[in-house]
Order: sequence, then C-alpha cells, then structure tokens
Amino acid sequence: MNNEFITKSTNPHQQLLKNTGIQLNLGNSAIASVRSPHEQLHQQKDNLTVATALVQALENLGVRHAFGLFGGGITPLVASLEESSIQVMQFRHEAGAAFAAIESYFASGQPVVVFSTTGPGITNILTGLFAARWEGAKVIFLSPSTSAPQRGRWAFQETSSYTMANTGILTSGSLFHYATTLECSEELPEVARRLALGLGQPGGFVAHISVPRAVQTSPVNVPMPRVNFSKTLATAGEDAICKSVQLLSEGPFAIWVGFGARGAAAEIRQLAERTGAAVMTSARGKGIFPEDHPQYIGVTGFGGHRSVLQYMQEQQPLRVLVLGTRLSEFTSFWSPVMVPPRGFVHVDIDPEVPGTAYPSVETFAVQSDVGAFVKALLRYFPETSSSSPVLPLPLPEQKVIQPSYEDIVRPEVLLNTIQKVIVEGSDAIVITEAGNSFAWGTHMLRFATPGRYRVSTGFGSMGHAGTGVLGATLARNRKAVAILGDGAMLMNSEISTAVKHKIPAIWIVLNDGRYNMCDQGMNMEGYHCVDAQFPSTDFVMIARGMGADGIRVTSELDVEAALEKAIASTVPFVVDVEIDPTRPAPIGSRIDSLIAQAN
Repeated sequence: MNNEFITKSTNPHQQLLKNTGIQLNLGNSAIASVRSPHEQLHQQKDNLTVATALVQALENLGVRHAFGLFGGGITPLVASLEESSIQVMQFRHEAGAAFAAIESYFASGQPVVVFSTTGPGITNILTGLFAARWEGAKVIFLSPSTSAPQRGRWAFQETSSYTMANTGILTSGSLFHYATTLECSEELPEVARRLALGLGQPGGFVAHISVPRAVQTSPVNVPMPRVNFSKTLATAGEDAICKSVQLLSEGPFAIWVGFGARGAAAEIRQLAERTGAAVMTSARGKGIFPEDHPQYIGVTGFGGHRSVLQYMQEQQPLRVLVLGTRLSEFTSFWSPVMVPPRGFVHVDIDPEVPGTAYPSVETFAVQSDVGAFVKALLRYFPETSSSSPVLPLPLPEQKVIQPSYEDIVRPEVLLNTIQKVIVEGSDAIVITEAGNSFAWGTHMLRFATPGRYRVSTGFGSMGHAGTGVLGATLARNRKAVAILGDGAMLMNSEISTAVKHKIPAIWIVLNDGRYNMCDQGMNMEGYHCVDAQFPSTDFVMIARGMGADGIRVTSELDVEAALEKAIASTVPFVVDVEIDPTRPAPIGSRIDSLIAQAN
C-alpha cells in the first residue's frame, strides 16, 4: 500500500510568555490564549466555589445546554448549572441524555454538557458517550467521584480508582480525549485550558471532568483567567494539492462523500459539475450532494443503492476521491467492487483514517479539512473545463407504491409519505434508528441539502434516535423527527422529558411487534428457531399518559393526514404505525457481509 500523508503546518508549535499573559499557538489544531490574571480576571465573589467557577468556564467555552440526571454526588455542581445561563434538562435515563447531547451538537455546532451522579449514573451514560466518540461530537461529561477520605471504604456507589481503576472512565484514552479528576481549585485553570484546546481542534472531542463532592463545594483559591480559543483549519500543502490534481487528471474519477465533508457541500458540487465526476455518499453523508442531481448515483453500504455497484462494475473510474468518510463496514462493507484500478485519493482531518478500511489498496492520503482541500483543488479545475460523463450514469431506484385499503401499512408507503410531508413539506431534521428504520430511511428518503438527515452507522445504539431527537429539536428550535422501531421505542424514548421541557419532538414508530431486522436477518441466514417477537404496544396510550399526544395509524390511506397532524403539533407527538413485518427491508448487503466474515 502506498499510504502517504502530506500536511502543511502554517503555525509551528510555540509558546510565547509575555508580561501581559500567556499565548499558545497550536498550528493546525487551535489557538488559545489565557489572559493575564492581573489584568482580565472574572469578577469573583467571596463565596465562589469550584462548582461555580467550573460552570463559568463552561459558559465561556460556548456551552448553552446541559443534559443529564442528577443525584446526591453531583448536587452542588448541578445547582451551579441551574443558576447559570446554561439551560439544564433533567432526563429519565443517562444514556438518553448523552444521545440528546450528540444531536444537539450536530444541530447547533456548540459544545454540550452531560452529567450524571456516581456509580450507576456513570455506567448508564457510557453507551451514549461511546456513541459521542464514534460520531465525532463535542461533549463534556461532568460527574462526581467519591471524596478522598472515603475512597476504598465501601462508600455508597463508590466511584474511585479502587472500583473503576481499569475501566477507562477516569483516564484519557479510547473513550475520552481528555479525562481528569479535579482534586483542588488550583487545577481549574489547567482544566479550562485543556477543554479550550480540545474544543478548538477539528473533529470530535469527548472530555470527562470528575469532581469529588467535597471539592465541588470548596472555595476557589486561585484567580480564574478567561480562556479563549479559535479554530484553525488543517490544510494540505501545495505539493499535496498538485499531486492530487495530477492523479485525478489521469482519467475518470468518482467522488465518495462522507459526513466529514458536510461543511463543503457547495465546493463539492462545483468540483463534480466541472469534472463530470459521479458522486456517491455514505449514509451519514446524505444531502451533502443533492440526491436529485443527475450526477448522483446513490448511497453506499447498508441500506444503499444497487446503482452504485452498477456504476463501479460497468463504468469503473480510474480513481475515487474520498472526502471525509472512514469507509467503515456500514459505508463500504469493505467490498472489492468499490476499489478502482488506481486506488483512492483519500482526504480526512484524521491522519489515521485513510488506508484503514482498505489497507492493501493504493492510497494517496491527505490530511486536511475537506472544504479547504476542495477549494484549493478547484483552482486547477476551472469552469471552462466542465465536462459530462461519457455514458449516462445509473441512478438510484425510486420505489413509489400507491396506498391501498389494506388494514396494515407497508414501509415503502410510509417512507414515500414521509418524503412528501416531512422532507419536502417541512424543514424538519430526520433521524433514523439502528435497525430496519435506518435501512428504509437511508434507502428511500432523498435530501437536497446537508444537515437534515442523521444516522449512527458506527456505534449504532438502539435508543439513539428516540432520545437524540430531543437534542436536535431543542438546538435548532425547529421540528425534528425520529423514525424508529417499536423495540427501540420501548428501550428509550424520553417522551416524559419532552413533555417536561415542552420540546415538540416527533416519533414515527414502525410497530410490528418484533425486532424485525434481527428476525428478517436470521431468516436470510437460515436461522428460523430464534424468537424475535414481543407483545404489541399502544404507544399513543403511553404518550398520552405522559402528557404528550399521538395518533395510531392502521391504514395506508391515513398515513398522510397523521404526519401532517404531527408536523402541526405544538406538543411532543407519536405516530404509531402498524407496519407490515413481511416486507423485506434493504438489509441484504449487511447479511452478505456477515456471512462473508465467517468464511
């Protein structure tokens, strides 16, 4: 494999110490400055505590929302959050709070705080925090830990190195980019500085600040300078740009767009139209390139389109320009069909991404912000060089099925109506849940703009969409819709939280009385002896019992009116759809991949 990284660092690491303060210049990552403690301090009160000072630092870093579930261990810190400008949302389960934080970040671009109490509060939130790391969100987790004099003495819900030494919860590593236990107020300036640096870096940042209960209420004994940060793009050097132009000019190339390219939609469209390149996207990249564009050939991987494979087999490009995607299993299934004869030009802000999915394939790797890279590339592909594909490109198939009078709803009819009422008839964000909902939504819904479709193709936890929809609705102050199965809805939905905080989220439930992706998948593999069914649930009754509203749909002729009612609702709303469980979801590629992995 030829896996060459070329980067350009316009600002070398340096530290300038001056009488007026400290400035840290971090090149491609971030620029942070700590003002002089003698000149620009926060105005401090005599009774300022560590909890209050930490919250003030979070306000300064741009945090506007905090989601979690409090308990005795974190009460002082949560009280400080409640007294600040940060809006605090008390959830019913910690994992739901973390999923909401992820979607709040992606909807707003602002870092989000999540919090929990000791012991099970921390372990409950871990699934959501792992998802935050995998998704690339910027989330700061606040938790308490057992105070030093009580550690190792079987304190209630003891949270310390004695009970959690090897879990990775209290240390930086595979879960947290930065983790520390705040043992005294003197550590606060360094903690604030580390958080600022992490938030200023490109990509995700998940931090954990653990504060013992006794430390939360202790007085601040050091001045707290204001820590500022500004983002600086990682940009490729001119030699990397020229080499990329050379490789892409040797013959036809295609563009493979991922979620990491979401800030470069306009530039990618210009590049495609000037070069005539076919464009495909990952599931998370839906909408970055308009899905109604004549050069769009479809979604790759799980829930994807046959038109992509048809293109790669019948009109195989010489190279593929990969922009902001890891090419992970659900994006590529590591299929050899997706490998062009001359390999990839792979651009990502994370230098570890290019070459990982296809380690034996020739890859020219460039570490760069995607938008900055494509802008530089456009200088070498002027408008006058526009060309068209030699052959007509295969397009994604659109399945339009007319509603019938049957007493059950086919998923294709439901998704076509969602396309009409929600995607085309509103500006709502749509989030699909892991399972058949993800497969149907990715395969059938079509978006013309970025930022309106969200799905987790990495961690893929059930409950992500059902609770993340609250964060997305709140952050954008507009409708967000979760499409999920009844199994996920039973696991975690946070309807009560939405009612409490007046968040008009929408849940569209594919109610078929089973874990249908598991059921259909096992049948495809030849396993017919596993029971994936469970008792049918009336989610409208549950929603109304919590103070929300909803409607039960049992006929295809009633779907459109139900969705219109949901969009118009000013309160949390559940659309409970009795779905046909026999319609095969587009999950065959996933089953083929599982079978291939066992051979």
